[in-house]
Amino acid sequence: MVHEHGDSPYGDELRTLAAEISQDRQALLRLLADLGVSVKRYKLYGAWLGEKVGRVKPNGRLLRRSGLSLLVELEALRLGTQGKALLWRALLAAAPQDARLDRGRLDQLLHRARQQSETLDSLHDRAAAGLLSAPPRGATSVTATGKETPS
Repeated sequence: MVHEHGDSPYGDELRTLAAEISQDRQALLRLLADLGVSVKRYKLYGAWLGEKVGRVKPNGRLLRRSGLSLLVELEALRLGTQGKALLWRALLAAAPQDARLDRGRLDQLLHRARQQSETLDSLHDRAAAGLLSAPPRGATSVTATGKETPS
């Protein structure tokens, strides 16, 4: 998304989110290693492939992005952030019984996931307002006299 929207009004926030998501992924990988859980490479490749397949859509625009692509992508990121927050909450619940789980670090990760959700909600609202309030390109509007004019 940063590549597509880095120069947009959303660019700074998207760059920050991308950096934080990368840090969260590294924290998860360290946590898995601490817990002795092996990372299944095929699942990583499957997630990557799923993301690529998710971009293919029958919207009549194989080479161009749909106008609503940004909203769909923000919604997908929001779902991922919610899932991440639920993971951190579950690990926090288990922390009192497992000394390998650092409660302070999990609290930080959960707080950051909540902040990311708020940021994504704000981006989504701004993008929706911008995309859905403007008439589509090439559309006509009707003036008070009933005459159609291009928008």
